[in-house]
Amino acid sequence: MDFDVTDFNVRLRTIRLRELALAIFVAFIITLVIAMSFPVIENDGDLIVLPLLILVLLFFAWALRGTHGLKNNFSKILEKENRREIFYIFIINLLFAFIFVSIISNLDIFINFVYPENMPMPDLLPEVMEPSSLLFDIVSSIMIAPVLEELAFRGVLFNRLKIRIGIIPAMLLSSGIFAIGHEFGGIISAFVFGICMCIIYLKTDNILMTMSIHFLNNLVAVFIDASGLEQHLFQLPLAPIILVLSVISGLLILLYILENFRSYKA
Repeated sequence: MDFDVTDFNVRLRTIRLRELALAIFVAFIITLVIAMSFPVIENDGDLIVLPLLILVLLFFAWALRGTHGLKNNFSKILEKENRREIFYIFIINLLFAFIFVSIISNLDIFINFVYPENMPMPDLLPEVMEPSSLLFDIVSSIMIAPVLEELAFRGVLFNRLKIRIGIIPAMLLSSGIFAIGHEFGGIISAFVFGICMCIIYLKTDNILMTMSIHFLNNLVAVFIDASGLEQHLFQLPLAPIILVLSVISGLLILLYILENFRSYKA
């Protein structure tokens, strides 16, 4: 990273992959020490992750210290065109994320209609979330992940890769790595989401734009999980509607990506 650069957006682009990798490694070692020192943390699968996330976040706070431009970035989020794009990308990605579960749910409904004696698939129905798990999701998924993941995957990984291998390959590779960290059913939607975030970031040079979309996405996802709303979304009469909306959203995302890809090739 170049501490001589005082612009926030430019300083972010100067953070190197090896610097981030070293920060993650050091954070991992410190997390292990903390876990061994406090058994209550070591025995809790949720708590043991928090120190790691917080430590990496502190690295970014240190790496970006003394910069200016965040206030201007925030004001641009509030501009009409940017607000419109934030909500558009958020909505179509959110609906597309339902497509895997929606296909399985509608298939299950169809099979049960044709063969009434068939047992439904209960694994599609979410379990009631424990208060401790809900608190962890609020802190990690809503408060930390949108900031940390956008800084790491778009701010550092995508920025460094596009210098080495070009814009489109960098989008695909960084989004693929981003998607690996998500559950199996969400890998495809996370990959597509990552590409959209790369496009938004490249168009605006404003990491707060992608953080805003990521925040809204995770906020709604946690709400759906915690409220049990999924039980209603993927049952009749809503299941076919959700499937249609998911397919339409997928087509809209494809058009959005292809349109921008053409401009990068020009």
